[in-house]
Amino acid sequence: MTLRLTWVQPEDLVGHELRQAAEDGRDSHALAARWAAAGGPPAPRSAGASETPRPHLRPLAEEILDALATLPGSLSALEPTAFGDITAAAAPASARGAASPRTEPGGATPGGEDTGLLQRLHAAWLGRAAGCLLGKPVEKLPLPAIRALARAAGNWPLTTWFTARGVPGELLAAHPWNRRSAATSLAENIDGMPEDDDLNYPLLDLLLLQRYGRDFTTADVARLWLDELPAGRTFTAERVAYRNLLDGIEPPLTALHRNPFREWIGAQIRADVHGWTHPGDPSAAAEQAYRDAALTHTANGVYGAMFVAATLATAATGTADVHRALATGLAVIPPRSRLAAAVRLGIEAARATPDFDAVVDRLHAELGGYHWVHAVPNAALVAAALTHGDGDFSRSVCAAVSGGWDTDSNGATAGSVAGLLAGHPDRLPERWTAPLKNRLATSVPSFDGIGFDTLAELTHTEAVRP
Repeated sequence: MTLRLTWVQPEDLVGHELRQAAEDGRDSHALAARWAAAGGPPAPRSAGASETPRPHLRPLAEEILDALATLPGSLSALEPTAFGDITAAAAPASARGAASPRTEPGGATPGGEDTGLLQRLHAAWLGRAAGCLLGKPVEKLPLPAIRALARAAGNWPLTTWFTARGVPGELLAAHPWNRRSAATSLAENIDGMPEDDDLNYPLLDLLLLQRYGRDFTTADVARLWLDELPAGRTFTAERVAYRNLLDGIEPPLTALHRNPFREWIGAQIRADVHGWTHPGDPSAAAEQAYRDAALTHTANGVYGAMFVAATLATAATGTADVHRALATGLAVIPPRSRLAAAVRLGIEAARATPDFDAVVDRLHAELGGYHWVHAVPNAALVAAALTHGDGDFSRSVCAAVSGGWDTDSNGATAGSVAGLLAGHPDRLPERWTAPLKNRLATSVPSFDGIGFDTLAELTHTEAVRP
């Protein structure tokens, strides 16, 4: 049996890089024709390797990838990656609507500590886990399949966990669950929170702050990953950056070198701790998320992380509603970028149309040309789901997952925001929290089996640290 590592083979990356070139305004027609003439595959629907290994194409693939990297892009002025250029393009700090942290009634300890924040963080951790777990069994499935499976179980509009109970066998055969997740994420199988990269990265960011403090550098993120993150638990842009580190390439080139996934959702799912630990300071949260994201992502991939971090920093105060939080998230990224335009589309569509299925259909019609793991469509869907949910936890996570694309990541982000807004773990419906059993599985050292209450305490320590 031959072991073939996905997401790093040059011949697998060319199709994705050609697609990325088309999206960011590089004229790659001549290189695409040369690749096709040699029998090179287009970008597969899945993020990894094509079905048929083609190692004979590797020398040509390396040449084409390097040539693609030199092509000028027409969108670079509107979508910068340097932090100074991003902040120059974004709204002034005075317009970002930052709020002051609130101590809830009876919540302040004699030492002035905000126990309300501790409870909000506990709810955010639980919300992130529940939203992720809800989306796990249907990750990678197309939207019609998600709808068909839920309808067959009497669970549409989506209101609770997916299940195979009552679903006809022929439908399950036509639309199989995510094979790696169904054993732990269908309603009949849930027994605590299983491992997922959407939870591994918040754990790593806790370690990052504990080890290096808030002034960590992108190089510190790289050091932590090499020390604590198993390479096999990385995917897409994160795996390419990891490979680049091992090849001696240093950040920020780790995000650029033969990395066609650099505008996908990976940095966005790493943003939560940066927002949670900066209640009332969305600018600082976004800047911290930027330093993390720059290891692996550029432009819209970075903006997704900054948008989520600033949104969460605003929601963490306990004083802002979801609409103000989303507006603050938008204010920290370039307004003429594709991600900002997509988020505005998601918000506007959800406000205009009460039927969320119709909102999703519109987003898929307008943004469906992107890969299902790309940051742009997924950020739009999360913004639409949170707007539609209007602060209600169940509506928010169910809307995010029911919209398809990267279902577990979108459910996790929506659950994190909606959990913060709920303000206390007891305000989350028990059907979402009880199956988690206050237990998280992970391969991140020292965290396996940890409780969400303990994670909230650790996060709170970093949030209030001077």
